[in-house]
Amino acid sequence: MKVRPLHDRILIERVEEKEGKKGGIIIPDTAKEKPQEGKVIAVGNGKVTEDGKKIPLDVKAGDKILFAKYAGSEVKLDDKEYVVMREDDVLAVLE
Repeated sequence: MKVRPLHDRILIERVEEKEGKKGGIIIPDTAKEKPQEGKVIAVGNGKVTEDGKKIPLDVKAGDKILFAKYAGSEVKLDDKEYVVMREDDVLAVLE
């Protein structure tokens, strides 16, 4: 299924953290927080200002990003979980 977010929204797939041990203790999946790192799958056309001008987005499909912990709305498409959020919730692009 092809999805194109509207305006300044982006579609993100969370990047799962690798399981690690801290001091020999394995942290169970239920105790882990959701990752705040993701890969941009699709982006909208840009934000439209009040005077009708379109401002292009800084992120593009394929970028790895950091985003706010509780940002966006979770959606399920083709049995995969994604997050749809506004570009304003993106904290940084990882290079």
